[in-house]
Amino acid sequence: MPETPSPRLRGPEGRPLRVAHLTTVDMSLHLLLATELKVDVESGFETYGISAPGPYLSQLDAIGIRHEPLPSLTRAWQPGADLAAARELLAALRRIKPDVLHTHNPKTGVLGRILGRLAGVPVVVNTCHGLWAQAHDPFAKRLLVLGAEAVAARFSHAELYQNGEDRRALARFVPARRSRVVGNGVDLSRFGPDQAARARIRAELGVADDELLVAGVGRRVAEKGIVEYATAARALAGKARFVWIGPQDTDKPDALAGEEAGVEFLGSRSDMPELYAALDVFVLPSYREGFSRSAMEAAASGLPMVLSDIRGCREIGTHGEHLLLAPPGDAGALTTALGRLLTEPALREQLGTAARRRALAEFDQCGVAAVSLETYAAVARAKRLAWSVG
Repeated sequence: MPETPSPRLRGPEGRPLRVAHLTTVDMSLHLLLATELKVDVESGFETYGISAPGPYLSQLDAIGIRHEPLPSLTRAWQPGADLAAARELLAALRRIKPDVLHTHNPKTGVLGRILGRLAGVPVVVNTCHGLWAQAHDPFAKRLLVLGAEAVAARFSHAELYQNGEDRRALARFVPARRSRVVGNGVDLSRFGPDQAARARIRAELGVADDELLVAGVGRRVAEKGIVEYATAARALAGKARFVWIGPQDTDKPDALAGEEAGVEFLGSRSDMPELYAALDVFVLPSYREGFSRSAMEAAASGLPMVLSDIRGCREIGTHGEHLLLAPPGDAGALTTALGRLLTEPALREQLGTAARRRALAEFDQCGVAAVSLETYAAVARAKRLAWSVG
């Protein structure tokens, strides 16, 4: 996405605007929203992150984010804990009195939009990072998800979507004048081919120069397609090394705690740009994505990819031109696609080059952050708020 000039915003009487971003956990604030948060700080805002406390608070503090903890907030829907978290959120909003509440994640998107309006926050904006129901899910789940989103959307002033399919799914509930597809992005300056890092990481992992290294990145939960990935790895044993990078997520009902034969689990890593540089193939057989950040990072790193044929992955590129797509939950199709990349070096080169070219043209997170600022300014103008908007 090309960069867009950001409006200069100030609050009433010229004071710094107070902007709060709400997510379920601090990992989302750091890993998913760091660039957007930095843009807010650089724009002169008092920038808050509201979430359950966790291990990323020092990183948020380092970029100037004031964290408001919600100790009762969990990723899973738990009525008792959710009621306590709602009380904590209302108290936090009344304490910091934000001019803007920007909600993220499915659960906090619902709670935050409703409670933000009840707390009198002047501007409430939500970003849909991916509806938590797919077309193949049971009807009852899809009805629950769409119903919750439809109700919550009535409380926001603007709805931002990372992909057009989600916007179309909710079009009957959200007027077009209040919605916009913004895509997604990453910090492109961090990712790209790096031969020194490649040699260092491969030596650390014991990967030979002539050995192919395949990896997936994401939380260690079943919906990321890890079971199917392990099945493909066993079928392709001897053709490559297969690893998975990412934290456990014990709050989720589909958390995977045990080992999966054929795959080495490396856990969380703080050196992801270097790890991408060490890979030969990237894979993400996920069941659900809003607009896959790890796939954008892999594309920016110039990696050939196999992704699930779902919304949130299709936006990364075109099958056969920038990447290969395989149906979610289909270990056989995943095996076939991975097998092609492992045995066709020319295809790997072609797809990796095309993926990086597309990433540089389309996946700049600074552009996404600029759209958020434009949205805040547009709502302020429509509501005739006493902000100064340059």
